[in-house]
Amino acid sequence: MGADVFAASAAAKHVFDTFDETLGFSLSNLCFQGPEDTLRSTINAQPAIVAVSLAYLAAFQEALSPQNSSWTTPLTPGYTAGHSVGECTALVPAGALDVKNVARLVRERGRLMHEEEEICPGGMAAIIGMDVETLQQICQEATQQCQQQLEPGAQQHPGMGKVVLANYNAPGQIVISGERQALETACAMARERGAKRAIMLSVSGAFHSPVMQPAASRLAESVVATQIQNASYPIISNTSALPMTNASDIRSELAQQIAESVQWIRTIEYLAAQGVTTFFEIGPGQALAGMIKRIIKGATIINIGSVGEIEKAVVKVRELGLLS
Repeated sequence: MGADVFAASAAAKHVFDTFDETLGFSLSNLCFQGPEDTLRSTINAQPAIVAVSLAYLAAFQEALSPQNSSWTTPLTPGYTAGHSVGECTALVPAGALDVKNVARLVRERGRLMHEEEEICPGGMAAIIGMDVETLQQICQEATQQCQQQLEPGAQQHPGMGKVVLANYNAPGQIVISGERQALETACAMARERGAKRAIMLSVSGAFHSPVMQPAASRLAESVVATQIQNASYPIISNTSALPMTNASDIRSELAQQIAESVQWIRTIEYLAAQGVTTFFEIGPGQALAGMIKRIIKGATIINIGSVGEIEKAVVKVRELGLLS
């Protein structure tokens, strides 16, 4: 992943080189050559996703203005936002983090989350075609049932026996997350009570759930040590779906976000209410584009996840007259 833009863009190559130098190993080779199992491990996947996304953004701005480009030039954002680890990516064009600091932070974020995966195995599942209230009730029942089966008095991980609503992705598409037995119990209940589908996701842990609370507490220490600036452009918080610019608010968000729900529906609704009509999805795939289309009608969504898409995006930006 990202090999095409590395070869095509000096700006993208600089992003990869900075990640490699900062992390002390060749993340770029891992992205380009694998092995895939190693790349998919949380500790590697998170910096890889951020690096590739930033590389495409850098290459896109470079393609718009080869002699005068930056994260926000020549195309200036009104807002930035990211889903889960994408929020860390979005902090760079917002002006709150530089590339070196985001590389260190997401590597540590991934390491801490990986440790919790090993201690309290869990996962995530997409529940399709069920309302929020019913699914919330199911998660509460599954949690109560599974916690009653735990040995009384034994020291337990704070995520044991728990499952929660983790990602509010789009109407009729909610992701739940939790300890393995609780997650499987909730999925079975959802199927029995009318969900169209309950799909286990290909992730290694129970992200955005109480399973990650110990990791969130330890990540807070790394966030304190990270140089974070006030944002130049508002970034929409995953947890509150409200804009952040103050460095202290961003620090609180970064630490706690991994254990709390991603409010993506409310994020897109907020942006639409502010008059945003054009969205750029940066990075491989079109998952966020699909979610946005289900949340608001008539939005223009431009994907930038390959060299070919960069070329199309440049044409589209000029056609829409988005350059100031």
